[in-house]
Amino acid sequence: MRGVALAFGALCLMGLADTPWAADDVRCLDDAMLVLDASGSMAGTDMNEMRPHIAKVQEALAAVVPQVAPRRHLGLMVYGPGGAPRCRNFELRLSPGPNSAETIMNEVNSVIPGGQTPLTDSVHRAAEALQFRDKPAVVVLLTDGEETCGRDPCLLARQLRAEAYALTIHVIAFKVVGSSTWLAPKLGSSCMAQETGGLSLTAADKDELIKALRETLTCPLFSKVIQ
Repeated sequence: MRGVALAFGALCLMGLADTPWAADDVRCLDDAMLVLDASGSMAGTDMNEMRPHIAKVQEALAAVVPQVAPRRHLGLMVYGPGGAPRCRNFELRLSPGPNSAETIMNEVNSVIPGGQTPLTDSVHRAAEALQFRDKPAVVVLLTDGEETCGRDPCLLARQLRAEAYALTIHVIAFKVVGSSTWLAPKLGSSCMAQETGGLSLTAADKDELIKALRETLTCPLFSKVIQ
């Protein structure tokens, strides 16, 4: 029996060695904060249907967040809606905690897009909520636009990297070709990923958005099981 157990353990290690997780280049269990764009552009639609972008984002998150929340502490920062002054319209909806899927999805499904895109300040606040100076942290920025409040996302990323214990910022650009708010992908906020060793991904529809969320929020080993 001992020989069987050793053989099984060796097979498991061989399997992990074939995954990116084995190289420890994906911090897939660190506390994470989702920074959600709910600015006015998320109310835009594409040329083929009248459903707003935010509806597709909500559906994509509903497919991924319940898979992530049981395995890692996950929180939510939202920018865009609300009665806050221009460029101060971002809010920590939930600090990272266990089994947060239901609370996060209730918040996500309640947002009504509006306002500016203070994504740089939102990422900064998300990092602070993660206590990024004291422990490993992951920020996943999901946006369909670029900074509109005069801040420099690249500069912030460099500053955060210099202060961080171990911070990774992933950027998912939801760029729906043919939409009323579509812009060709450009550097913009993607440099936040480049500065911190994160992923910079572009999604053109709900399915691609689900894939991008899984790449940035789940462990490679778990992703193979749940896809």
